[in-house]
Parts: sequence; C-alpha cells; structure tokens
Amino acid sequence: MMLALYRATAILGDPLIRAFFARRRRRGREDPARFPERRGVPSVARPAGALAWIHAASVGEAISVLCLIERLRRERPGLSLLVTTGTVTSAAIMAERLPRGVIHQYAPIDHPAWIGRFLDHWKPDLALWVESEFWPNLLLAIAARRIPLVLVNARISPRSFRGWTRVPRAIARLLGCFSLCLAQSEADGEKLVALGAPRVRVPGNLKFAAPSLPVDEAELRRMREAIGDRPVWIAISTHPGEETAVADAHRRIAANHAGLLSVIVPRHPGRGSGIAQELAAAELKVARRAANEPIRPETDIYIADTVGELGLFYRVAEIAFIGGSLVPHGGQNMLEAAKLGCAILQGPHTANFAEIVAEMNAAGAVETVADSAALAGGLGRLLRDPALRQARSAAAAAVATAKEGILDTVLDELAPFLDPLDRRQPDAQATACRHARP
Repeated sequence: MMLALYRATAILGDPLIRAFFARRRRRGREDPARFPERRGVPSVARPAGALAWIHAASVGEAISVLCLIERLRRERPGLSLLVTTGTVTSAAIMAERLPRGVIHQYAPIDHPAWIGRFLDHWKPDLALWVESEFWPNLLLAIAARRIPLVLVNARISPRSFRGWTRVPRAIARLLGCFSLCLAQSEADGEKLVALGAPRVRVPGNLKFAAPSLPVDEAELRRMREAIGDRPVWIAISTHPGEETAVADAHRRIAANHAGLLSVIVPRHPGRGSGIAQELAAAELKVARRAANEPIRPETDIYIADTVGELGLFYRVAEIAFIGGSLVPHGGQNMLEAAKLGCAILQGPHTANFAEIVAEMNAAGAVETVADSAALAGGLGRLLRDPALRQARSAAAAAVATAKEGILDTVLDELAPFLDPLDRRQPDAQATACRHARP
C-alpha cells in the first residue's frame, strides 16, 4: 500500500516535481545542459550487445566502485558499461576518472514515466546498485522487467535501519528486487537480513580495494612551491559548522607554529564562497582555489573548493582531519587519507564508517577529538612530534592496504551474473571502437 501510494504521488505530483528540480537547476545543484538525462532522455546511443548498468548515488559511492569498473573494463572488454550518478560533483569526477569507453549518464529521477524512458533506451542486461539508495519506483521497474539486480558494497546506516524498520513490508519488497546483496560488513549483512533481503553475502568493503587518489604532478610541484616549508594540514569533506571549528583550531595553535597553513576542502565545493566570507569576517586571511587566488605568505586558510583534487591536497599535507564527524553527519571515508600517508584526526560522529574506524582505533592509527579545542590539541601534538606523526600515518596505511583482495572476492560473487553476458557479446574489439564517453 505504501509503495503504491508513493508511485501515485510521483505521478500526480508531476508539476511540483518539475518545479522542485527547476529550483535546483537555478541553484547550480543540477546540470542544465544535461538535465534531460534526469528525465530519462539519453544523450548518447546504446552500444550493441550486453550492457551492465552501475548506479552510484554520489561522489563517495562512485569512487568506491571505480576499482570494480576498471577491472570489468579490462577483464570483460566486450561488455558495455553504463554508470549513473545523481549529482553534479560526481558527474565531474566521473568525467575525469572513468576508463575510456565507459558511458556516464545522470540517473533518472524517481518518476515512473522518466524511468520507463530510461529503461526503454538502455535496456540493461544487469544492474549493479551501490550502497543503499533505494528509490522505490526505479527498483520496482527494474524488477518488473526481470533485469538481474545486485546490491554492491551495501551499507545500512543505523539511522536508515531505524527508519526502514518502521515500514517493514515496504523495505522487504524493495530488497526482494535484488538477486543478491553484497554487504560491506557483518553488521550491514545482519541489518539486510533483518529487513528482509533474501540472499546476503559479506565480501567486505570495496573502499579498501580503491587505489590511491590520482594527482596532476605538475600541479603538485606548483602547490609545493607555493607552500614552501610552511607547516600545513588539511580538513577534508567538511560540513556546515566544521569550518568554524577548523578556523578556531588554527587560531589556537598558529602562534606556536610559524607560517601555519590550514587547508579546508568542503564536502560541497559550492559552499566555498560562503565559507570564505565567513572566515574573512573573522579576520582570517583566506584564499580560494576556485577563484584562482594564490597562496601568499600571509594566507591563514586556503579553501580548496574545486572538484577531483583531493589527491593533490593529501600529498601536500601530512595531517588530515576527516570532516562530517564533528557534526552529527556520520563521518567520511578516511582510507583515502591513510593510503597517501596522512596522520588522521576525526570527530566523534563516525557511524557511517564504524567498521573502518574500529580497525583504525585498534591499530592506534587515529585520534578522536570532540571539539575545536581538542582538534587544536591533537594538531599541536602531531605538528611538534614527527615520530608520532609518522607512527600514526604508518599504522593507518597498514590498515588501509590490508584488504585489497576484497575486489577479487566481489568479482567472484558477481561471476554468475556476468558470465552469461560474455556469451552474448559482439566482437570485443569492434564494440570497444563504438564506445565513447560523452
């Protein structure tokens, strides 16, 4: 009943849905040039032969499956790959990092007519869903067309679990659309079973298998020259409220660390201008990367409000604070920082990455700070003590690289769904020539 009501609301609320997304376009949260894709209108032709569709909601989910996409492209060259995401930032990153020949489109909005248009064009032979974005109309439409559907790197946050338990019949029906659910952790697997998933396996978290973030070597040289021998640290994926804490921590320790440069990478780059105004009003010297403002000797805070450059900033900073954790957001992925040699600090709100955090804590690889004063204290200790900094970064790197074989396990689980598609391929070389990333 609830899912039927949701579908009817989507149909009857068409004018409101259009108005809502028109407002998002005006605010820069949708891509005007490619917005027809959100209504299921394709921007490229469907390649011949079998096609696997990989859906990742946003940046974190998309990056987590890049290693899987790269292996599929290399090991099954005759299989066409379509990747969909829902945000402007994720689309920009996919444009830079998807292997040649992989198609990216924006995911259709959860409107029955637009979903139908999308599926009519792409006719996927297999759908791989990343983590836990359960759009009812989309999942039910896939199931109605008998398209095999696998949930990959599945994660159910405590908050989502509590919410879904209030509508047990609805979530059980949605999870019943999946032929297989591959969970990140035993805890996630248990939640999926409790919610009604019919078949669950636990190969582990694909984030462990992700390679180190890439970097433009020429830009890295320029950045290092601009910073010189100044002490520098990075606060990544920050959320509203955390930038103020970062600025306060900077003030507390700057006098004892001459030339200290604090780098803020907001989770949503569009917030960069507002953050700069806020911190400048607090009498800090601020420069913004998106505005091409240089790092000067007097710069206190550098706001890295661009897309796809985390690999650059992890390499110029030996200390990283992982955002989304001083505010009750649930944390962000710390494995990227660990793989690039950073000593890691985090806030107390890390429920979304509980398994990774537990392993880091057990290895003595991370320090948890409760507020800006504790953040300043942790930073000060790491800046004063190179041996402590190196020990923490080495412990974090050891945890981050210990499970790189997870990708092989995931591919073994997917083999029964992928192998039948190999027998339906046209000549692999000819197919590869027809593919083009838009």
